[in-house]
Amino acid sequence: METYRSYGALLLVACSSMASSDAMAQAQGSKSSTGSTSSSAAARNASKRVEALQKQVTEQGQQIEALRRQAAEQETRYQELQDRITSQEAKAAAPQRPVPMPAPGSKIAEEKPAPAGAAAEASDTSTRAVRVGVAPSEEVQAPPVAQLFDEPSILTPKGSFVLEPSLQYGYSSNNRVALVGYTVIPALLIGLIDVREFKRNTFIGALTGRWGATNRMELELKLPYVARSDSTISREIFTGSATDNVFNTHGNGMGDVEAAIRYQIADGRDNNKPYVVGGLRFKARNGKDPFEVPVDCVTRCIGNTTGTGLPLELPTGSGFYSLQPSVTFLLPSDPAVFFGGLSYTYNFQRNNVSRTVLNGGSEFLGDVKAGDVWGLNFGMGLAINERSSFSLGVEMYTVAPTQQNGQTVIGSVRTQLASLLLGYSYRYSNKSVFNVSVGAGLTRDTPDLQLTVRFPMSF
Repeated sequence: METYRSYGALLLVACSSMASSDAMAQAQGSKSSTGSTSSSAAARNASKRVEALQKQVTEQGQQIEALRRQAAEQETRYQELQDRITSQEAKAAAPQRPVPMPAPGSKIAEEKPAPAGAAAEASDTSTRAVRVGVAPSEEVQAPPVAQLFDEPSILTPKGSFVLEPSLQYGYSSNNRVALVGYTVIPALLIGLIDVREFKRNTFIGALTGRWGATNRMELELKLPYVARSDSTISREIFTGSATDNVFNTHGNGMGDVEAAIRYQIADGRDNNKPYVVGGLRFKARNGKDPFEVPVDCVTRCIGNTTGTGLPLELPTGSGFYSLQPSVTFLLPSDPAVFFGGLSYTYNFQRNNVSRTVLNGGSEFLGDVKAGDVWGLNFGMGLAINERSSFSLGVEMYTVAPTQQNGQTVIGSVRTQLASLLLGYSYRYSNKSVFNVSVGAGLTRDTPDLQLTVRFPMSF
């Protein structure tokens, strides 16, 4: 019985061992199955990452290749621009036109639209178009210089307005010796000697406005105010006086209003070709004319038959309507700018003219025509720096004799006037310029000194 019990115990132990072995095997089998599943998932994730990296590397390679192509295109374009610059430098070896300091509102060139090729290059979003220089506009104006004469050197740009206040001072003196009698021998005179010395001071303040109708045409209106004073030192004729008499007179008031139009005929962009501007100026006679002021006349004078023959009040106008066509030119030539002009002033005849004499009387003169005037001027301007310029010029006029009733007035002869002028201009700001000029008379009939100050302002 005990033997059977021993075998039963051993059998139970064996069965338990077998059961434990089966449980452990099952547990190990389940563990090995779970591990194999995790390994396969990790392998799939790694494969996906590798594929993504390969795709990214491929895309970056394509981008690098595109950048290489763009760099090659830019290198070609850069070489083309270098060739253009070399060509322009070769053309610039010839003498170039100087560009003196700009005046208010002056306009030398305007931009042109880019050519079709440049527009195509600019449309490429990966590159930027490069501009070499600026093409000149179809409407090109002359470079400015320090103003010496009444006509400015450049035109006002389209739509711009220039207001120019100015002040001019003139001084002149002249001596006159009149011998009335006859000579017995060259050293002996029988008769009277009339000696007169004139000293004249004139101030002219003006307000001038210029408006650019187009890039080639401008309109101008000038409003002057005149103040004059004359001193005459003389020994009156017919009296035999041995002492000097001083006769002082003055006058002031509105001067003759002027209106002008100027048009640029040639732009002068080609080498050795000047800028050419044609002008037409009209002068009214709203100022007090010489026939309105009373005269201390010598003969035929009511209430006085032995006067001085001088006006008791000085006129502020010429007394005649006039029309002046003109042409001016300006030729840039490095480092200077040459300029000049030619003008002709036609004075309209006045009919049935009477002059005022003493005590409110009048003297009939008939038809009077002042002599016409030919004018010529020329000079040279030089830019000192970006703000300053200097000019030197000569101005000449020839005045025809005055005619009365179709006959030349006795004592009226052709008169020659000439002045040497120096000018300096300083650009105070982008909108204003300070200009001063000094003139010295070269003939006895020309004012000894003429000083003009201008301050044009652009709006």
